[in-house]
Amino acid sequence: MVKNTSFRAWYYFRMGWSTYFAFIFAAINTLTVTYFLAIENYPSLQAIFPSFIHYTVIIALIGIPLLVLIGYIHFKRTPSYRSEAAVTFESNPFARRTLINSELTLKINQELITLLLKMQKGEKINDDVLERVQKTQTEISNLVEKRTIFSKEDLDFLKKLQGNE
Repeated sequence: MVKNTSFRAWYYFRMGWSTYFAFIFAAINTLTVTYFLAIENYPSLQAIFPSFIHYTVIIALIGIPLLVLIGYIHFKRTPSYRSEAAVTFESNPFARRTLINSELTLKINQELITLLLKMQKGEKINDDVLERVQKTQTEISNLVEKRTIFSKEDLDFLKKLQGNE
């Protein structure tokens, strides 16, 4: 547990550093460097930004909405985020297992609903339906028997779901 605790602390430290501290520090550093090395040395720019405070406010008023728009485009309008999510599922066995288990549960539920509807209507369950249910059960049983959290069976099943196989 001590090993796990130290790795968790390391992870939390990196997240705190990169998400908050480094981000804020980099923003302050960029504003300071660009103002005192560029703006102060050019009178035409100093007319637009008479002080560091003016520069910071103007850049924030323009930069924050622009960066929000860029973030929105990244998540909603480009294939970048979908690719990042795919890589996460491919590389994280726990996320991959959750996705595959939910897909298997959905498949089982679809078969069960089909059977329940036929039974409710008083219809006879024909051989085609039974064969399909048995095929689903065999497919799931084979997958569950062979796989472990770190084995390649889940990754192969994920690729099959994505149509890459």
